[in-house]
Amino acid sequence: MPEVVIVGGGISGAAAAYEIARAGHSVTLFEARELAAMASGWTLGGVRQSGRDPAELPLARAAVERWSGLDEELGAATGYRRKGNLRLARTEAEAEIIRNLVSDQRALGLEIEYLAGQEAIHAVAPAIGPSILAASFCPGDGHADPVPSTRAFAAAAVRHGAVIREGTPVRALLRQGERVTGIETASGERIEADRVVLATGIHAPELLAPLGLSLPLAVKRVCVLQTVPLPPVFEQVFGVANADAAGRQEVDGRLRVTTGIGDWPHEPAGWNADSLAPRTVDIATLIGRVSPILPAIAEAGLARVWGGLIDLTPDALPAIDARTGIEGLVLAAGFSGHGFGIGPVTGEIVADLALGRQPRFDLSPFELGRFAGRSAPAAPLSLHG
Repeated sequence: MPEVVIVGGGISGAAAAYEIARAGHSVTLFEARELAAMASGWTLGGVRQSGRDPAELPLARAAVERWSGLDEELGAATGYRRKGNLRLARTEAEAEIIRNLVSDQRALGLEIEYLAGQEAIHAVAPAIGPSILAASFCPGDGHADPVPSTRAFAAAAVRHGAVIREGTPVRALLRQGERVTGIETASGERIEADRVVLATGIHAPELLAPLGLSLPLAVKRVCVLQTVPLPPVFEQVFGVANADAAGRQEVDGRLRVTTGIGDWPHEPAGWNADSLAPRTVDIATLIGRVSPILPAIAEAGLARVWGGLIDLTPDALPAIDARTGIEGLVLAAGFSGHGFGIGPVTGEIVADLALGRQPRFDLSPFELGRFAGRSAPAAPLSLHG
């Protein structure tokens, strides 16, 4: 019997499995599809501190420290590059948003600067289009490759003795009184464990409900476009002031851009990233939105377009909590489209909670109880990069 069972094979679950296993404890991770099949695979891959909620900023800072050494630590390439993050303004109103962002984040001690006008912007990022009026620039931010990073954590976890079971959906959490005692798979297999970590993104509410717990989520669909490989164009990650688009150039030269395209009201049988692909009109909208920001994309050949689902909480902050009223349960869900970058630190926190250790961060902003009485998420989906 494993000491800990983890449900969900995104970066949070994989990193937690790694931390638990290397601490010498037995852990089994269950993933319904394949590792990084959900948000951790569809994400842009930004590793940023800028634009974070003050509650999340300490986690983001610590994560940047971890990312810089992860290739060596995990023995695999994550594609991590630390070339900065640009938040761009297309109008005077957006420029004011950027100025306020820079002021607020400097007050929190973040190294970030305001770039006014084309000359200042092009000194940092020559590929940015001439219609961009201003930008913030955080040189300590960066990006990584989502799927290789998640798989690197999982492989390292296995080397330390963890068991990873892909293609194994979990349909229920087992319970005795006010304590979880394990999980039941879709095939009826029951696995007992001392602790259960729930890191399933959009599927968390359906597994919590039988325990009398509620995590209010709005499921949003995003469009992701990837071009054919290009020569070096752009080193940074970009987002925009109203957070409706973001992008970067991947290590292999492909441009990868993302934009929000609305709600996701249901889950058809057999869906995957490609079956969520947007319509032609959505692709045209995406290209039209990004081209003024990064003109190179207008002439680039398209390699793939797909869709992803985001688990958005009412305040766009995750629920990371072991004090839910159900003993033995650790929750890590609702990362609202920006959980990838803090994934290494989320894994550390979840491992601490699962093993009864005191985390080094203040987790009070992430308690599940803050959502009591809230059923409709109010925060907008933000694609900051």
